[in-house]
Amino acid sequence: MRIPSSLRTAAVAAAVSLAGSSLVFTGSGASDSSDGHRSEWVGSWAAGVSHGEATGFTATGLNNQSARYVVRPSVGGDKVRIRFSNIYGDRPIQIGAATVAKADTSTPVASDIDTASLRTLTFNGSPTAVMNKGAELLSDPVNLRVPDLSTLVISVFYPTATGPTTWHASSTQQNFFGPGDLTSAADGTPYITTRACCWTFLSGVDVQTDHSDGAIVVLGDSIADGLLSTLNGNNRWPDQLAERLAADHRHDTPGVLNVGMAGNRLLHDSPDPILGAPNGIEQLGVNALARLNEDVFAQTQPKVVITHLGVNDIWMDDAPADQIIAALKQINSQLHERGIRSLGATITPYGGFTTPGGWTPEREQTRQTVNAWIRSTHETDGFIDFDKAVRDPADPTRTLAAYDGGDHIHMSDAGYQAMADAIPLQLVR
Repeated sequence: MRIPSSLRTAAVAAAVSLAGSSLVFTGSGASDSSDGHRSEWVGSWAAGVSHGEATGFTATGLNNQSARYVVRPSVGGDKVRIRFSNIYGDRPIQIGAATVAKADTSTPVASDIDTASLRTLTFNGSPTAVMNKGAELLSDPVNLRVPDLSTLVISVFYPTATGPTTWHASSTQQNFFGPGDLTSAADGTPYITTRACCWTFLSGVDVQTDHSDGAIVVLGDSIADGLLSTLNGNNRWPDQLAERLAADHRHDTPGVLNVGMAGNRLLHDSPDPILGAPNGIEQLGVNALARLNEDVFAQTQPKVVITHLGVNDIWMDDAPADQIIAALKQINSQLHERGIRSLGATITPYGGFTTPGGWTPEREQTRQTVNAWIRSTHETDGFIDFDKAVRDPADPTRTLAAYDGGDHIHMSDAGYQAMADAIPLQLVR
């Protein structure tokens, strides 16, 4: 059961009112480093989460099993802390043990760890924890030097039945599961199940750094999720934006937090009908406005939000342009109310997308109308023209063939790179 919106809003407002205080976001507090920079916590990696499905492993959850999650933080630091989420769970969840380590880059096996970097995670000083029903859990900071864009491996032992998982369903990254407590295993051999789909219960990684430039949050759908990009390749457009930012040594580096969620919509929740069908899919998540409290405002030092949504509202629901624009305006207003810069992003073309009910000339007109507003409005702090970056000049209703992932709505690796390259870095700094 979700917390009533009035209470949730009050709680978030209270937290945001203290956002300038190191007590809220830094745990042990910010401090001045030897070179005069102020050491602060910042979000470095994140995932939007949703309810488990009605059947399958996300419905039953984990029991006397370990999960080994592979993530690539965008910005490095000298300390890390890990965020977990049980906001869609139906019971408290026990964590029997948890570790974090750097990946062992000397082997091709993604589940192998660098044992010299292995650190035990604690929670209020204890190696075990209970994550309350409907709650989140933050680990204590651990000393671990993490370079920009390095790979971390987070291992968690769930000793008792978790029940339905809170999860991110489209990871485009292999994660690993095995029986018993495997949190300190040096290699991935005991993790006998590999899933390319998902992160369960894991929602974020923060780092403490002397060179913080806040965090950029990407509020999007499967295009932000990098659907059809290379598995384990970190070729989503937010990943490639992070690479551009890390390579620009003229400035401190912001974190890039990708809370894109495949199938997410502005106007409808995941269980709502799609194309008139009676039931939706839980993993698509609640509507974007309902996600703001958990997926955006609760992040550590959110500075800028890039909103790239709307295509699913068009093809799944035949939503009119005025309703899509109204939702985008409301997201913009709520971001500004909290002092966060708001960037729009034009909806990319999807001509040729043949899923039943997909592209039609009428829906193309809706996309064009929404894009015209995104380009012309003075309400946001700017916009990114993803449509222009990837469309076929000979047929602007379609993605350029070299950028098309194959289904005519998602991108290839080159297409996601073109999207990242279309972002003026000064716009997000």
